[in-house]
Amino acid sequence: MLATVGSLLRLRLGRIPCCAPGAPPEAERRPVASLWPRGRPRYSSGGSPGGSEPPGSAGKVHRVPAEHKPSQFDKRILLWTGRFKAMEDIPPRIPPEMIDAARNKARVKACYIMIGLTIIACFAVIASAKRAAERHESLTSWNLAKKAKWREEAALAAQAKAK
Repeated sequence: MLATVGSLLRLRLGRIPCCAPGAPPEAERRPVASLWPRGRPRYSSGGSPGGSEPPGSAGKVHRVPAEHKPSQFDKRILLWTGRFKAMEDIPPRIPPEMIDAARNKARVKACYIMIGLTIIACFAVIASAKRAAERHESLTSWNLAKKAKWREEAALAAQAKAK
C-alpha cells in the first residue's frame, strides 16, 4: 500500500504534487510560483496567505502611515541627534523611518555616555581606595570595628537585662 501511495505522490522541489490518480499530467509540470497572483503582495501577517481574500474583508492588512506627527520627546531626540537645528525647523509630519533612525542614533549616544560615566566612576573608586590605603583603612578593619561595637552593645544589653 505504501509503495502505491509513494508512486502517486511524486513530490518534486518547486512542483505541484500529483496526488490524485486522475490528475492531468500538466498540473505536475506547473511551478508553484505561478499559483500566486502576479502583482499582488504576499503578506504573512493576518488574513489568508497570498491575499486571496477580497479587499474589503475582515482580514484586512493594516498599513503604516507614510507620515508621523512627532511628539515633544521625538522632537527633542531629532534635535539632539542633529537632524534639525531648532524646534521651529521640525515639520509637523515626519516619515517614521526618520524618527526610527534618530531614536537609534540617540540610543547609541546614550550608551556611549553611560560607558564614559562608568569609566569615570571606576577611576574615582580607584582614587578613593588609594586615599583610604594611605590612611590605613580597609574593609576588613571597618568590619572588625563594627563587630566589636556590636559585641560591646550586646554585652551592655545583657548586663542591663541581668539587673
